[in-house]
Parts: sequence; C-alpha cells; structure tokens
Amino acid sequence: MHTVKACLIAAALSAAAGAVSAQQKPEEAIKYRQSALFILGQNFAPLAAMAQGKMPYDKDAAASHAAIVEYMSRLPWDRFGPGTERGGNTKAKPEIWSNLDDFNAKRDKMQSEVGKLAQVAKTGDFNALRTQVGETGKACKACHDDYRNK
Repeated sequence: MHTVKACLIAAALSAAAGAVSAQQKPEEAIKYRQSALFILGQNFAPLAAMAQGKMPYDKDAAASHAAIVEYMSRLPWDRFGPGTERGGNTKAKPEIWSNLDDFNAKRDKMQSEVGKLAQVAKTGDFNALRTQVGETGKACKACHDDYRNK
C-alpha cells in the first residue's frame, strides 16, 4: 500500500511538471522539489536498511523501492531555477547557483547510480544490491555535502 501511495504522489508531481515549472512561484517550486526529494529519500531508506542488515532483505520490495527512487530522481531538478535560492523552508545552499555546472554533474552522477540501482534491484542479487546502495548513497552524499544545509 505504501508503494501505491508513493506512486500516486509521484504521478501527481509528474503531472504538475513541465510548463507549470516556468510559471511557478519560487515557494511552490521549492515545495515541489522538496516533496520529490522526500519521496525519493523515503524509498531509499528501506534499501539502505536492507543493505545494512537493519531490515530483512525482500527482493520484491527492493525492486519496487528502487524503481520509485529512479523515477523520483528525475523530477526535482528544473525546480532549482532562478529565484528559488531563497524562500520557503529551503535547505539549498546558494553555492548551487554559483557552481551550477558542478551541481549538475553531481545530479547526473546520482541519476546514473540510481539507474544502476534500479537494474541491480531487479536481479535479486543481494550482494550486488548492497554494493550499489553504497555507491548510490555516496553520490547522494556528495551533493548533500556541498549543496545542502543541515
């Protein structure tokens, strides 16, 4: 049921994407990107827990969570537009906008690792999943370390 709810939220977020992003108020863009990243994190957490042995490994759940993470990883990036560096309850550091090429490179690396994660999760190979969760986590952390306030 949790997966269904996440998919419905993802679909709603996706439906609101596109042309709307150019017309959104900065506060709405911030809320959108935070929502997408929240759902991504909520689905990555069980994968990390499985990889760390804090939660029993479940192949089907892992594949489902990884698919949602992959999908959600595509959504927030166009909402880091001009005017969204302040306002709302953003944790985004201003360095995003002054180092946009590096920020985008870190985004691309994360999305690449997330794509690998989704593929590995489908195989049912727990050791491969554990390794890829680690690589995906490193890619996420690299961006958080440089561009997210705690």
